[in-house]
Amino acid sequence: MAVTSEATTLWNGDLTSGSGRTRLDSSAAADFPVTWAARANGEAAHTNPEELLGAAHSACFAMAFANALAGFGTPPQSLQVTAAVTFDPGAGITGSHLLVSAKVAGISEQDFARIAARAKETCPVSRALAGIPITLEANLA
Repeated sequence: MAVTSEATTLWNGDLTSGSGRTRLDSSAAADFPVTWAARANGEAAHTNPEELLGAAHSACFAMAFANALAGFGTPPQSLQVTAAVTFDPGAGITGSHLLVSAKVAGISEQDFARIAARAKETCPVSRALAGIPITLEANLA
């Protein structure tokens, strides 16, 4: 059964001096302030679409990788996944870099790297981001 998740942004004003709030409607888990300054320059206490995309990418990859490792017979003890999504105001979103630190007993470095690369390719958010470069740096802790 398909699940549809929703988020809503209410924006006031023009791009550069306006501001908004993005609410996670489906879960009601959070409400975030958003501004152009946070997107173009980085601004404390405000989020931006790329940070939210990074949250989605890191969570999706962690789930896909955990599932793939378990399918290989080596479920992870823990995974820490950071997705660094880069935005250039002139070019748009230019890439996502997945940085992974994992505790996985009984797996070789070679199998770990192969499974991580496969999870990067098959994670649904990675597939949705097919128009940008996605890089992976995965290490056993």
